[in-house]
Amino acid sequence: MRRFVDRVSLVTGGGSALGRACCLLLAREGARAAVLDIDRESAGTTAREIRSADGEAAAHYCDVGDPASAREAVSWAATELGTPSVLCNVAGIQQYARAETLSHESWNRILQVNLTGTFLMCQAVLPHLLETRGAIVNVSSLAGLMGLPYDSAYCASKGGVVMLTKALAKEFADRGVRVNAVAPGAIETPMLAIPFPEDVSPEVMQLIPRTPLGACRPEEVAEVIAFLASEGAHHLTGAVIPVDGASTA
Repeated sequence: MRRFVDRVSLVTGGGSALGRACCLLLAREGARAAVLDIDRESAGTTAREIRSADGEAAAHYCDVGDPASAREAVSWAATELGTPSVLCNVAGIQQYARAETLSHESWNRILQVNLTGTFLMCQAVLPHLLETRGAIVNVSSLAGLMGLPYDSAYCASKGGVVMLTKALAKEFADRGVRVNAVAPGAIETPMLAIPFPEDVSPEVMQLIPRTPLGACRPEEVAEVIAFLASEGAHHLTGAVIPVDGASTA
C-alpha cells in the first residue's frame, strides 16, 4: 500500500521502538518522515535507515515537554519536508514507584512528557493540519484505560491522553482534522525491563493483566496507527483503540 504518498508525517519518539516502527512504515508507504526525538543519534539512525530504503526522511531534536522545542520542531519539519499531514505522538516515559514515595520531580516529568508533551505537539501542528485536513494519532496505553499498581503517574498521564484525544476530536470534527488514539498493552520495547519497586508482593502483581497473546511487536501497533492516520479511517475520530490482546475486554 502507498497510503501516504505526498504527505508529511511527524513522529515523536521516532528514534526507537514504536516510534521507529511508525516512521519506517509511514515512509515505506510514501510519507516524507520527520523523525523527532530527544535522542539525536537514534533519530538520525532511523532517518538514515529510511533513506537507505529509498524513502525520504530527516531527523531533528525535539523535547516534547518543552513548548519552544515542540514549536521549533514542527516549524523545522514544515520548512524541511513540507506542510505536515500526520502527527503521531509516540514519545513517552514510565517509572514504577510506590505512590507514597514517588518524587514530585518524577511525577511532573512523566506528566510533562506523556500528557503535556502530547498537547504541545498537537497545538503546534494543528494550524498545518487544518490546511491539509490531516490526522493526529496519540499513543495512550492500557494504563490509560485501567488502574495499575505502582504506576500512578503513568496511568494519570495516559488517562489524560485519552480525554485529550476525545476533546480535540470533538473540537475539530467539523474542521477536517481527525484525532484518534491507540492504547497498547505490553510491547516488546525497553519499557518492559523497567523494574518494579523492591519487595512487591506476588498477590499485588497479579493485578497487572496478562494475556495469552503475550507482548506484541512494535510493528503490530504501528500498523494500527498507520490505519488511523490514513484516509481509510476518514470517518473515524475520537476513537481509542486497544491493542492489548483482550486485556481490557
